[in-house]
Amino acid sequence: MNNSIIWKRMKRSPFFMVGLIVIMFLFVMVFIIPSFVHYKPTENNLMETFRSPDWLSKGLKGHVLGTDELGRDVFSRLLYGGRYSLMIAFIVVFLQIIIGTVLGIVAGFFGGIIDSIIMRLCEIVLAIPNLVLAIAIMAVMGKNLSNLIFVLTFAGWVDSCKVTRNNAEVVRSQDFVRASTALGATNSRIMFREILPNITTPIIILASQRFGFTILLEAALSFLNLGIQPPIPSWGNMISAGRSFMAIYPWLVFAPGIALMLCILAFNFIGDGLRDVLDPKRKM
Repeated sequence: MNNSIIWKRMKRSPFFMVGLIVIMFLFVMVFIIPSFVHYKPTENNLMETFRSPDWLSKGLKGHVLGTDELGRDVFSRLLYGGRYSLMIAFIVVFLQIIIGTVLGIVAGFFGGIIDSIIMRLCEIVLAIPNLVLAIAIMAVMGKNLSNLIFVLTFAGWVDSCKVTRNNAEVVRSQDFVRASTALGATNSRIMFREILPNITTPIIILASQRFGFTILLEAALSFLNLGIQPPIPSWGNMISAGRSFMAIYPWLVFAPGIALMLCILAFNFIGDGLRDVLDPKRKM
């Protein structure tokens, strides 16, 4: 499909358009709006603890979503927490796709013992639930940002590896690959110049679907105090800190909880929409 057809299919996909609009709104909120917010996310003020939300009565110079138990502005923490979550998700998904795609192409192209070793490694990782695996690794390696990125990457590369391997195995048997082999093309050229361009569609769809799950897993680890560490804000650690006061000050939990829900839903919608848009077998 050419670009004009893809764009027409995107506009006809309600899931893709809704997800795209929400994600664009979130990007504006977390990367642009913080420049206009008066309060810093880590600034304590014990004289203004548990202040009720001002909403927009004072503009962005007020406490739009109130303050927490240390007098920190919830709105600024919400925005910066979203920034950290999105940045980590992009880094992690990029690494997952790179690692999984390379290993998947190698396994699908060579087959045999190489394929068996990589697939057995995938099965070992899949045998342990992602959250349990992440908790175990973080508990051993320590709680910092680089370890968090490593854990999330290690827990999520398997899906892209298996998808790439299955598609590479199919493409490997096609005539144009055999022709390249007969003409003396190197294995690396065949894998990354011939096979890879023909299997990008499922990789793109999988990558878009991994964003929401990665953000959720990061929030779960931060909720358990194994992810982003205070005072750096994260939606997960904001929910964890606010749950003790939820009955009296519900905005402490509802604000990051709703933001997390909208972000995950938006990325899931984009993933479903891209599947409909890029799959030529689907009629729109």
